[in-house]
Amino acid sequence: MLLHIIARGKIGRSPEAELVDRYLKRISWPTRLTELPDRGGTMPPVPPNIVTILLDERGEALPSLSFARQLERWRDDGKREARFLIGAADGHDETLRRGADLLLSFGAATWPHLLARAMLAEQLFRATSILANHPYHREG
Repeated sequence: MLLHIIARGKIGRSPEAELVDRYLKRISWPTRLTELPDRGGTMPPVPPNIVTILLDERGEALPSLSFARQLERWRDDGKREARFLIGAADGHDETLRRGADLLLSFGAATWPHLLARAMLAEQLFRATSILANHPYHREG
């Protein structure tokens, strides 16, 4: 299953970009990162049989193990892509929120989108490590 992060805003060359890249390279599953402008831009085509996960401060805060098990269920159910959407400063519109398969939160605090991108990349690495029985999950 492809892990696809679609993020509003350009990360450029920054410490956050290096961190995102470091984690995405360590994930054994296929990954893709798509950046869109803060407003507008064309969303990549939606292939059939995907799940959409929105990062949203009002979403569900899943423990890492639960997040890993959810990815495992989607993968085992034959989902081709897990599409993670990170919005701009004003978040996601209500139509997009209602159509999502999961609203995912990293807690009640509001995080800068560049940091949220790095946190998501780390959690994806952690989740796939859990599923591969890799010790990373318990190292940190």
